[in-house]
Amino acid sequence: MIAEPPLSRWWTPERHRDRRPFLHARNAIVRALRGWFEEQGFTEVETGILQVSPGNETHLHAPATDLTQPDGEKSLRYLRTSPEFACKKLLTAGEQKIVEFARVFRDREHGALHLTEFTMLEWYRANTTYEAVMTDCVAIIAKAAQATGIEKFSFHGKTTDPFAKPEMLTVAGAFKRFAGVDLLDTLTFEKSNRDALATAAAKLVRVASDDTWSDIFSKILVEHIEPHLGQGRLTILYEYPLPEAALARVKDGDPRVAERFEIYACGVELANGFGELTDANEQRRRFTAAMDEKQHRYGERYPLDEDFLNAMALMPPACGVALGLDRLVMLTSGATRVDQVVWAPAAGEP
Repeated sequence: MIAEPPLSRWWTPERHRDRRPFLHARNAIVRALRGWFEEQGFTEVETGILQVSPGNETHLHAPATDLTQPDGEKSLRYLRTSPEFACKKLLTAGEQKIVEFARVFRDREHGALHLTEFTMLEWYRANTTYEAVMTDCVAIIAKAAQATGIEKFSFHGKTTDPFAKPEMLTVAGAFKRFAGVDLLDTLTFEKSNRDALATAAAKLVRVASDDTWSDIFSKILVEHIEPHLGQGRLTILYEYPLPEAALARVKDGDPRVAERFEIYACGVELANGFGELTDANEQRRRFTAAMDEKQHRYGERYPLDEDFLNAMALMPPACGVALGLDRLVMLTSGATRVDQVVWAPAAGEP
């Protein structure tokens, strides 16, 4: 039985009056960021929301719908979790610097930092290393803060100076500093050592018998690492272990880690970026493994976007990043929940 969405009443004059300052701050931020991207020579693009595959990560879930053709035939489509596949096809087509303010969707997610429908600010640079988009992120966060006039971010008792030089911290360094775990000692190029990480984590988190290496990694990250990140200044957490590479390429000189980074402020993840993988065979292998695990855990799997994999084989070297615009607006406007900074929440949300 499908439950009816609850009445949200976000449109009552009293509630709108409370949210209005945050919403006008959002407009100021979006104007400032669009101006920044234009100054940097980016082309703003718009890509399709309905996709044959919403993305192929184990724990991401997407709403689905049936499209009915004129002849009555139905085709399954998904609301995208990211514009990544389409944007990378545009890189293959010849675009060099692109940005999208993309509406994206996530099933099974809701809370102070999560919405079912939200805005992902995503941009890509062709023929550039991923340090370039790290620099972009720092500039964009400062630009957003300038747009509202805020001097420090504050969230759940933590503060971040958005104008200070960011902390650069490898994932392995963070695990060593905050959890006392030698993460790289549990990795080789060929595989991850689940039992070694379970032993190292035994006194830190609850480890279930069916937890994978990635499950244990995530538990340590959430419980012992993330609360320490982005305190006082931004933290750029980089060189993610290979099992967490997603769509990132392997780091030259150390095949245990990938060119992936995340940026934190006040313990909140704001952005996730890659030095982009261009090996279509390796990407197919990763996607297939992730969907096998999704099938095992959730009883479902998403199709692979064969068009994307064909385009990836011809894609130039590139880097890209996805930044949660609503979270950035929340921090730069002084709001305490992301639902306070969207003009009209999705049906059934506050």
